Amino acid sequence: MATDTNATTSGQLTEQASDDELLQRRPHRWIDRWLPEDQQFWETVGSRTARRNLIFSILSEHIGFSVWTIWSVLVLFMPQKTYGFSVSDKFLLTTTPAALGSFVRLPYTFAIAKFGGRNWTVISAGLLLIPSVLALVLLKPGVSLDTLLVVTALAGVGGGNFASSMANINNFYPQRLKGRALGLNAGGGNIGVATVQIAGALIIAAFGAATDPRVLLYIYIPLVLVVTATAWTRMDNLTEATNDSGALREVARHRHTWIISFLYIGTFGSFIGFGFAFGQVLAASGVAHPIYVVWLGAFVGSLIRPVGGALADRFRGSTVTMWNFVAMTLVSGAVLATSHAKSVPLFVLAFTVLFALTGVGNGSVYKMIPAIFHARAVTRLSEGADAKQESFQARKLASALVGVAGAVGAFGGVLVQIAFRQSFLSTGTGDAAYIAFIAFYALCAVLTWAVYVRSSHDSLIGV
Repeated sequence: MATDTNATTSGQLTEQASDDELLQRRPHRWIDRWLPEDQQFWETVGSRTARRNLIFSILSEHIGFSVWTIWSVLVLFMPQKTYGFSVSDKFLLTTTPAALGSFVRLPYTFAIAKFGGRNWTVISAGLLLIPSVLALVLLKPGVSLDTLLVVTALAGVGGGNFASSMANINNFYPQRLKGRALGLNAGGGNIGVATVQIAGALIIAAFGAATDPRVLLYIYIPLVLVVTATAWTRMDNLTEATNDSGALREVARHRHTWIISFLYIGTFGSFIGFGFAFGQVLAASGVAHPIYVVWLGAFVGSLIRPVGGALADRFRGSTVTMWNFVAMTLVSGAVLATSHAKSVPLFVLAFTVLFALTGVGNGSVYKMIPAIFHARAVTRLSEGADAKQESFQARKLASALVGVAGAVGAFGGVLVQIAFRQSFLSTGTGDAAYIAFIAFYALCAVLTWAVYVRSSHDSLIGV
């Protein structure tokens, strides 16, 4: 919502003014004036500045996701007769990066306020070198499980990039475009899961299944260096975003913070958990070369995420989310049925549809985050609150909730893998895990309806 101050400022914008003057740019790519809700400012300089930051944010987050989930591919290059690791050992190797990735998302979100969006993107991208180089040095036959668990855990830093990237991009876009922008940012990052899996498939196709898994690391280490350099040279810091002190404490008091986080366990937690586990589920189910199909689910789930954001922009995010959970419940039942039918094509198809629904839900749930605080701001404006302060407060709290929900949701990926590991250890199949997913998605559908969809919640109309 444009304020009187914004209108006065926008009236001073002229085509003769340079971008640096309009943005009040300082050295080290700091921007002191950022008015995304001001239409003239947005059309003159805001949209292209935001778009440039979005593009390079996506690239950095994409590589972060690839490094985070690279062990979902590397374990498929590690036959038990060579490395000595069982199916349950391999589930542990992919659970540790998921666990650390969920933990670091919270501090990564608030690192934007401490260091600036561009500066933290450079730091977080550079940190990806640590687990990559360690894996390159240590991943050899004879390495102990304990040693690899430490190395795989460190790959979790790649999971933090998502939270800081989403919090940063949320600050760049006006309310009316947040769903699409956040969907593109998240989808472009999420597809890093599929990209690293496709790279693994191409390596096996070219060199054979006995290829040294470290070939994949020789590809990704230079890419880490590239995205670090591009973030340094092409992204910006927003001065306004550094005023977010106390946001975590404030947002933690809102009940919607924990409801949204719970729903995000069902969407993103499922996506990343399936991304880590799907290859091993296929291998345990007797699929000879799971690497050739394991990428399909994450690929579809990533590409469709912006659709969830766009649908939430057009309709209500809560309505899209509720029906999506209903669909996830039904499709999980189909996954269970096809696993019993012993039909690999039908099983892969059903699981791919489930991946797609996690992507739609990711986009729609994240659209609900800024909408909740926007609705709150509208209510306060009607009571005479200051428009500029309420707009800033809404963006600050939304960015904080992005971090909290991202951290809690990512921990859902740990729960998914624990469910699969225990199911296979106990019964030799994934049946118990699928039944748990069905019950959880049904609960999420009911919760979304009860809190957000019922029209009696007038204060949250539009969420």
